[in-house]
Amino acid sequence: MSSGISENSFDAAAFLKNLTSRPGIYTMLNDKGEIIYIGKAKNLKNRVSSYFKTQTASVKQQVMVTKVAAIEVTVTHTEGEALLLECQQIKRHKPRYNICLRDDKSFPYMFLSSEHNFPQITFHRGAKNKKGRYFGPYPSSGAVRESLKLLQKLFPIRQCDDSYYNNRTRPCLQYQIERCTAPCVGLIDKQSYALDVESTVMFLEGKGGLLIDQLILKMEQAAANLDFERAAGYRDQIAKLRSVLEKHFVNGEKGDVDIIACACKANVASVQVFFIRNGQHLGNKVFFPKMSDEHDPAAIVQAFIPQYYLDKPVPHELIVSHELEEADLLTEVLTSQAKHAVAISCSVRGERLKWLQMACANAENSLLSKLSDKQGIYARFLSLQEELGCKDLPKRLECFDISHTQGDQTVASCVVFDREGPVKPAYRRFNISGITGGDDYAAIHQAVFRRFKRLKQGEHEAPDILFIDGGKGQVHEAQKALAELDINNVMIVGVSKGPDRKPGMEKLILVDQEQPVNIASGTSGLLLIQHIRDEAHRFAITGHRQRRGKASKKSVLESIPGLGSKRRQKLLKQFGGLQGISCAGVDALCSVDGISRHLAQRIYELFHHQDDDSI
Repeated sequence: MSSGISENSFDAAAFLKNLTSRPGIYTMLNDKGEIIYIGKAKNLKNRVSSYFKTQTASVKQQVMVTKVAAIEVTVTHTEGEALLLECQQIKRHKPRYNICLRDDKSFPYMFLSSEHNFPQITFHRGAKNKKGRYFGPYPSSGAVRESLKLLQKLFPIRQCDDSYYNNRTRPCLQYQIERCTAPCVGLIDKQSYALDVESTVMFLEGKGGLLIDQLILKMEQAAANLDFERAAGYRDQIAKLRSVLEKHFVNGEKGDVDIIACACKANVASVQVFFIRNGQHLGNKVFFPKMSDEHDPAAIVQAFIPQYYLDKPVPHELIVSHELEEADLLTEVLTSQAKHAVAISCSVRGERLKWLQMACANAENSLLSKLSDKQGIYARFLSLQEELGCKDLPKRLECFDISHTQGDQTVASCVVFDREGPVKPAYRRFNISGITGGDDYAAIHQAVFRRFKRLKQGEHEAPDILFIDGGKGQVHEAQKALAELDINNVMIVGVSKGPDRKPGMEKLILVDQEQPVNIASGTSGLLLIQHIRDEAHRFAITGHRQRRGKASKKSVLESIPGLGSKRRQKLLKQFGGLQGISCAGVDALCSVDGISRHLAQRIYELFHHQDDDSI
């Protein structure tokens, strides 16, 4: 047995001698204490031993074990438990040598409320703690919103939020364009509205054929009763529904199926997932798992499935592009987690084969696009190194920008790029406070200080280059913030907009140079700088708009002590909104349940103090 890791002083023979043969996970750490690999095993002793046998270990394994300084193990009762624990730890630590899923957002759903007389259907993401039905999951928020638009044309159920619905006094635009039946002002009775809700549920449950049969029967009955206008309405609805079913329903599918295909090349993998629920194709989504080495497509799919599904709803069947070595174990664990039978299929025929081939074609196409982008970004990093005279090729870039409206609601953004492009999970926003409104210098100082204070605490990596959207003043403040934290190994570059703020005319401000650096327009390095600067600007403006929106939505009533949310709602309903409250007298305000005369006086003074001051 050869450990091959003497440089880290790890005694593999001594470690393996006392290692248990029970199931569990093993965690490999380097000499800095960083986790570099996490694996699971049915027999820990046999699995870990294989890494240190040169005759059986792969080249990748031999390279990895040269970096191992310690191994920690956690024993479990079964291999299934080990698989669950392994996935949790990989998602948490994202070790360098594991195949790691990047995107781990919760699924979006369509939600139909059940606690209203006139139920609402809307977009939902997050915990399912509301009373009602959830339909999905959908591959993206865009897929949900597209489906909601479609439903509005077929069955005009309200999609407005409750606060908007409860305070309407006349129909909104959705009623005018026949996308809603205006239950808010009583233009439809509860029974008729319930029929639309029932039709919506049938459609989302995949019972489109049965729904068409019911609509045909209603159309015939209306025609027999000489109600030709109603019969024409049913006819148009049937035509729309048939058109939708032709586009969205999968031939031969009645249940829930996900189709997973993988393509990989040059250490990059593309995993394409097609979502089919109740026989409807809800859309597809592409993933690019993080890998440090070349991997077999089957191994990538096998690593993808547990990381993606073990904390999410699982369909009844997964159709995969490659045969999986541990398909039985995955099936057993997924079935246990989902509380229903789950099958994993590889060899399929007929219509299913066509869908699998389509998923494979999409995976290949996404991979080619990714490789093209990756090569382009790498070339831009090389150009940036040359233009700025960096000794080493930069690995990580960060850029800060400030956004505000006349000094109010100031937000700073920090975006991060690496050699593969934007690293969106590392983006951060900072709500700036305690400064003079409009002081961009102070805002940059505060944002950089807060960001790099966290770096000192080990929360994130240090960038090689820190870009600041601004001139000498902003660069000086960023430099000052880093000096206060005793950080002196980060290159600071100010990106000053050129004449007329035209792209391609930017000037770069460097700390140790009096004159700005000019980069020729169109060079790859400048395009990279423009990309990260524009992304920081976009991220800052989005954050500022959100902060400004929250501030504008805050009711003036919230400033009154003793007036809680329930009392505010009662007032708004009784008087039809803020305008009605502002016109009410103290006696009228007192008539609302829970509003004392003293509280009514405070409410009255809130809206009339300016008039009182002028008397």
